[in-house]
Amino acid sequence: MADQSTFRTMKKHARHTARVSRHSFRIAIFLGGAACVAVCSLGFAWLAEEMLGLNRKITHAYWWSALLMLPLGFAGIRWMTLRLAPQARGSGIPQVIAAMSLPAGAAQNTLVSPVQSMWKVVLTAAGLLIGASIGREGPSVQVGAAVMLAWGRWWQKRPRFAVGFRPEALIAAGAAGGLAAAFNTPLAGVVFAIEELGRGTAVRWDRLVMSAVLGAGFIALSVFGNNSYFHINEAILALNASWWIVVVCALVNGVLGGLFAKMLLAGPAACLPVAQRGWTERHPVLLAAVCGLLVASLGMLAQGSTYGTGYEQAAALLNGHPVDSMLFGLAKLGATILSYFAGIPGGIFTPSLAIGAGIGDNIAQLLPGAVDGRLIALLSMAAFLAAATQAPITASVIVMEMTRSQDVTLLLLATTLAASLVSRQFCPRPFYHAASRNFRREALHQHRMSRTTES
Repeated sequence: MADQSTFRTMKKHARHTARVSRHSFRIAIFLGGAACVAVCSLGFAWLAEEMLGLNRKITHAYWWSALLMLPLGFAGIRWMTLRLAPQARGSGIPQVIAAMSLPAGAAQNTLVSPVQSMWKVVLTAAGLLIGASIGREGPSVQVGAAVMLAWGRWWQKRPRFAVGFRPEALIAAGAAGGLAAAFNTPLAGVVFAIEELGRGTAVRWDRLVMSAVLGAGFIALSVFGNNSYFHINEAILALNASWWIVVVCALVNGVLGGLFAKMLLAGPAACLPVAQRGWTERHPVLLAAVCGLLVASLGMLAQGSTYGTGYEQAAALLNGHPVDSMLFGLAKLGATILSYFAGIPGGIFTPSLAIGAGIGDNIAQLLPGAVDGRLIALLSMAAFLAAATQAPITASVIVMEMTRSQDVTLLLLATTLAASLVSRQFCPRPFYHAASRNFRREALHQHRMSRTTES
């Protein structure tokens, strides 16, 4: 009897040890995937900065270069996107949201595949080189999701290490980790996973997902140090008299951000007469060239300030330095819409922040001396991003972390919540989730067509 009791105890202990080892291995795999995501995101960031630097050199040396580069470049990138990576167009976040709503399989893989992600990096970098008004953060989300999903599935194919990963958890961890590493903002990555990716899914409070997101963010912190994305020389303080500016920033940016999102969802056809709307689908490459020419014209009008992500202009306004053109905010808004209409890969995250900063500068000039202009620019950045995406908590946290402006967190939250409410009156559906429906339908259609061809 004693021997049997001892045997049962040993057997129970072995099962417990196996469960602990299995769980520990799952955590190790997630953290290893987070490291891969961080490395890819940081490499992408370096490539993007190099391309932006080359664009500045070219446009400063030859003022007319944008009139040549943008139309031809937009047309070439659109042509390559259609033939090589059709699911890589646009931001990348809608593709991730669509993939999370699909069952595991070929349709899901289409949206976050390593091949699509490779082309996403190359084509986004090309867009930044020619001066498109796009960002790299949305593409970083799609790339991170693809890397994490491929990493988890590679381990899942090993019989000894098959510990059962949910594809949607891998996608969410990689996507939010890519954002955290891209902006050097671990907390914002977690909030993004909860508020944006976690809507209606089972990954909302998954500890493994959160651990991976924080891991990717901390790796970026270890590389770049605890440095903010936007360096502010003097802290921006919130005074009691500053609260009224919340209403102004929320109203102005809420209206413009809501119209911005509505136009992106409507597409270029909505800008044409009804009889001509089919032209945009029949001639996508020519449409891209026209959009490129218009972006170049806006850039010339705004003295070249609309090319690229808009980081330099936003950073200048946050430090109280004027930009070259008073039209920067509105011109940047138009350039970003046109870049999106062109159907090339590239995000709207950083351009939205730059648009908000430019609008804030216009508000400050209309109200001289009333409130610190830097505070208005900061609040407008968060407000426009919240209005465009209808993710107010993510917008406030990401701007707070990017600028290390913890002192104005309450003002940021109030502004983004109000701006998001105003935005819904013009665009009831959140932009990323509304855009994801098209990608979901395309992926399912492509999957059905491939199955029909095989049978």
